[in-house]
Amino acid sequence: MSDSRDHNDESIDTGRRRILHSALGGGAAMATMAAGVGMSPAALAAGKHDTNLPDHPKYKFVFVNHVTTNPFFVPTQYGAADACAAFGCTYQWTGSQKSEPSEMVNAMHAAISSGADGIAVALVDQHAFNEPIDRALKAGIPVVSYNADVDNDRLAYIGQKLFDAGKALGQRIVDEVGSGDVVGFIATPGQLNIQPRLNGAKAAIKESGKDITLHEVATGPTVNEEFSRIESFYLGHRDIKGMFAVDAGSTEGVAKTMAKHDLAKKGIKAGGFDMLPGTLDGINNGDLNFTIDQQPYLQGFYPVMELYLYQISGGLSGMANVNTGLKFITKDNVSQYLNTKSRFEGNSSKEKVISRSGAISS
Repeated sequence: MSDSRDHNDESIDTGRRRILHSALGGGAAMATMAAGVGMSPAALAAGKHDTNLPDHPKYKFVFVNHVTTNPFFVPTQYGAADACAAFGCTYQWTGSQKSEPSEMVNAMHAAISSGADGIAVALVDQHAFNEPIDRALKAGIPVVSYNADVDNDRLAYIGQKLFDAGKALGQRIVDEVGSGDVVGFIATPGQLNIQPRLNGAKAAIKESGKDITLHEVATGPTVNEEFSRIESFYLGHRDIKGMFAVDAGSTEGVAKTMAKHDLAKKGIKAGGFDMLPGTLDGINNGDLNFTIDQQPYLQGFYPVMELYLYQISGGLSGMANVNTGLKFITKDNVSQYLNTKSRFEGNSSKEKVISRSGAISS
């Protein structure tokens, strides 16, 4: 099933344990956006700014996503909303709920036919998006990729270097486990937002020369089925030395399985990717050894910024590949994420400046 929401009229509100999409009236949404940049709603609606940026049409950008209701992308949507508020634009969130490339391609064609001013798409398939990207470019619509990438005619990629992140995961597995059988859980094998991570982990383990065997297990595109399949795998493989995952939902499922069966006390190591609430709690409680942050907020903010700059510069500026990074979250630093509620991590809808003090660690 495809999913499409226009965020000219909608805000996203999420708690620590759930996602709630609530529709606001157009006037209320515009007032909220305007307040965020210190402008009147009328000025924002006209695409005007109290900056040196020029007045411009009210550009509409379209994000095509592979799992539109996945909680990982809540901060991505906040990033897009904040960038639109800053630059006087709007965006639509659309695509597929269950990683169906055909639904995403249909969403791209709809965006092209509607005259979108720019498209950001998660390129989770090697070939499916080549034709709609070329069609968009021929129509004068710039296209960038985010979260997952293919080296086709898209103008830029904003997201983590996925294979490199997988190699970092693999090295961590080597350090944590030493030897034995481990499992790498993956929601949708072959999809280009996560398969490169698993490939990178395998490469790092092989390069280490250690006697570690990494088994690949599919978990599915929805959070509930991910936990069920992870727990079922463990119950059939109780001699496993480590349980790891390359996507947000599977990582949270590993954390829940580790906690339910008290596996950390049995010496099983565990870790994965992203910052879902259950993952952070799992680290804090000692059920997970680590997770890897890829800054999903930036994967919403930067595509809007680049598409906007490309439009106002007549194509002379804006496009740049952006690596949104790799940071290990462990017991030593997880408290700052648990103790801070923000749009940047997707656990608060409130716009605010977060104060910090002390030395900065890399």
